[in-house]
Amino acid sequence: MERHTGFLIGVDVTTMVTVVATALSMVVAPVPGATAAALTQVTGFGPNPGDIEMYLYVPDKVAPRPGVLVAMHGCDGSAVAFHQDTEFASLADRYGFIVIYPQANKSANGLSKCFDVWSDEALRHGGGSDPVSIVSMVDHVVRRHHADPRRVFATGFSSGAMQTNNLLATYPDVFTAGAPFSGVPYGGLGPGGWGDRTPQEWGDLVRGAYPGYSGPRPRVMAWHGTVDSVLPYALLRRQVDQWTNVWGLSQSPASTTSPQPDWTRRVYGSGQVEAYTVTGGDHNLPLPGMAAHAIRFFGLDRARTP
Repeated sequence: MERHTGFLIGVDVTTMVTVVATALSMVVAPVPGATAAALTQVTGFGPNPGDIEMYLYVPDKVAPRPGVLVAMHGCDGSAVAFHQDTEFASLADRYGFIVIYPQANKSANGLSKCFDVWSDEALRHGGGSDPVSIVSMVDHVVRRHHADPRRVFATGFSSGAMQTNNLLATYPDVFTAGAPFSGVPYGGLGPGGWGDRTPQEWGDLVRGAYPGYSGPRPRVMAWHGTVDSVLPYALLRRQVDQWTNVWGLSQSPASTTSPQPDWTRRVYGSGQVEAYTVTGGDHNLPLPGMAAHAIRFFGLDRARTP
């Protein structure tokens, strides 16, 4: 089983500093009745300024006008292992959506295979680097597989969770919702780092990622463990502050429930933002069962509405 490593990077106004890495093994039980569908590498999918690889999972039975999920690994991980070690592919078999697994290739302070969420190019709409490459992958799937461009979603762990927030900020015209697992708010690895900011300041970062954009914003479901040894649990609160401000919502939850032991779910507004606290959870998400909640949040467990 391949290990996936997350990273902790704080950035001052000019320089990224301090990396703390940890490794984890994620084990998911095999799904009974697995199909013949297989992960395949796709080349020539379109503009690729990030020079990253595309892997694609198309289930044997694809829903009409299927939704598309971009699922991203952590630093030192791989697209192939993230496909194998998470439940997104088995859920795609069940519900008929398509999963894109990008393969990151950037290095940061001794860690490899990270997604770029710190360069100027990556932090702005149309800037280049990994986000443009990932949007090219989405465009390819929408064209080739007649997927629904209104049902495109992002999820990921650690570096992949950071890229999830990054894509939601830089391409709100492409992504309908996202579910970062053990992530950092958008811009948290850019100038200024992830230090204390007001919700307004966090929201302004997102609004500045695509100046002039006035369309709908993506919904967000963020997950974080309380004893995460790589990315502090406080980063969940900062993601909530950021996205509730973008949506113009109160930072106080409208409801708080416990869907499972050790999980606390907080819903903001009418569900535009959700936050899951995993009590005792380390830097090892998503654990079994969590992916299904993300798929339900996206609506990928339901047929497309006209």
